[in-house]
Amino acid sequence: MGSRLVTALASTAVSATALALAPAAPVVPAASATAPHAVVAPAPSRSSEGQQKRAPTPSLVVRTRVSGLDHAWDVKQIDGRRLLITERDPARLTIARRNGSTYGVRFPAARVWTSGETGLMGLEVDPRFARNDRFYTCSGWLLPDGGHDVRVNAWKLNAQRTRARLVTPLLTGLPSTSGRHGGCRLLISSDGALVVGTGDAAVGTHPQDQRSLGGKTLRLHRKSGKPWPDNPFIAAKSRTKRYVLTYGHRNVQGLAEARDGSLWTAEHGPDVDDEVNKVVAGGNYGWDPVPGYDESVPMTDQGLPGPQVAARWSSGSPTLATSGSSFVAGKKWGRYRGALAVAALKAERVLFMKFDASGRDPRVFVPKALQRYGRLRTVTQLRNNNLLVATDGVDGQGEILLVKPRR
Repeated sequence: MGSRLVTALASTAVSATALALAPAAPVVPAASATAPHAVVAPAPSRSSEGQQKRAPTPSLVVRTRVSGLDHAWDVKQIDGRRLLITERDPARLTIARRNGSTYGVRFPAARVWTSGETGLMGLEVDPRFARNDRFYTCSGWLLPDGGHDVRVNAWKLNAQRTRARLVTPLLTGLPSTSGRHGGCRLLISSDGALVVGTGDAAVGTHPQDQRSLGGKTLRLHRKSGKPWPDNPFIAAKSRTKRYVLTYGHRNVQGLAEARDGSLWTAEHGPDVDDEVNKVVAGGNYGWDPVPGYDESVPMTDQGLPGPQVAARWSSGSPTLATSGSSFVAGKKWGRYRGALAVAALKAERVLFMKFDASGRDPRVFVPKALQRYGRLRTVTQLRNNNLLVATDGVDGQGEILLVKPRR
């Protein structure tokens, strides 16, 4: 499958409102063809002496790594040759080989509950996968009584990488209603904990109720499923509360760990104020849409009792539907090195957020090379520091994009 080689501006530093409203730059076709959907975005020239002293802005080379997917939700590298992918609906586990060919992993997909925004969602691979073959998912799940919940499961792949066996449910009872605001992102942090970002299931009382698992970040042991011993409410009488790391969230869609070990979330606002937050253990992030489910209240309501943790970045109006994210490592990324790369669904782009030394005041770069693929669900960094970007295409139009910097 041939495609065009396209040249566009590499990035622009803009305000949150401007990047939400600004249209993508025109794409200028070149004469030669490369891999499917290949795009090269050259860096802008640096004319002043001050600019020359800054790290260069890399060109981005983008090509299709995997195609034929439906609602690709998460992607992780399992070895040097293969990627593991979750597709939200129709609840597929897919493995992609290095040559781009794919096959389905057999697992009890009929037990996954899919509705609206909920299905087979977050994915994480055990750091010792080469020895134990374990991975973890967060998904909707059908219950024996005909009900459903959202839960975190541990799985084991067979040696042939063709079948996944359910090892154990690690955490069950994450709230679910219609399927709206199902979350649900997973991250194994550098200390070995399994961190879970959850949605509030569109129930107004969940975010502020520390005995509910909805509208939270949670932290647990990835083998036993027990609450992580350093959790801020570990001594609580309520077992559910012991899992809570932070609360007062609406719908956490992104989790990322910075080089200094700090954790960050990305979440959807209602019609204003998507947020990127730095995790403060025990922190209240201020979403409290009561009575009922009143989405006109502020995402971070500073009028609530006690201190509310302010967002490190907010979209303002309109929202961008920020989703999966990853911090960017590696010298080859130049100016983007150390930035938080955040996929956006509604805005159809990746935002590279470069925070200052205090973790505030971000400059936001929006590469034009990543603004022509539709809704973008998540960003994952590979072991060689290249990026994977999952698109939210339907009817086989979803893709995993491979993004490389060129300086």
